[in-house]
Amino acid sequence: MHSGSDRHFAHPARGPGRAPEPGYEPEPGLVVGVGARSGVSVAEVLGLIETTLRDAGLSPCDLIELATAESRTGEAGIAGAAARLGVPLRGYPATLLAGIAVPNPSGAPLAALGTPSVAEAAALAGGGELLVPKRKSDAGAGRRASVTCAVADRSQSEWNRRGRK
Repeated sequence: MHSGSDRHFAHPARGPGRAPEPGYEPEPGLVVGVGARSGVSVAEVLGLIETTLRDAGLSPCDLIELATAESRTGEAGIAGAAARLGVPLRGYPATLLAGIAVPNPSGAPLAALGTPSVAEAAALAGGGELLVPKRKSDAGAGRRASVTCAVADRSQSEWNRRGRK
């Protein structure tokens, strides 16, 4: 699932498609939560992420991981986007995501995965502050968006504010 630098894989809790293990220490930086329909393309996922970061005045250089529902980590479009961005892909169980309060819950992921949010909840699952609420890809006339994303700043998490070095 990952190609390129393995700089984000030093901690044993960090691996593609894995939820944090006990003792996980969140790394400060930006996390993009991604929700997607099955069969989404890498180009659509990357396009939304790049547009979202640019529009918010955020740098892709500060991105430390993509996060999604555990059941979506095998989606070629999401995994491919993480690989192209050079960051790990972390999957969270839908039951964990369902317990995270978000500003924009939706019936679509609730029906499909059992959680009212994937993008916002996954972005927030490791702690931090939501910088960019859920955005949808531009699917074109007459088509529904296939991708959503949200951005959280993990350097604003309680753990990182307590003086981690």
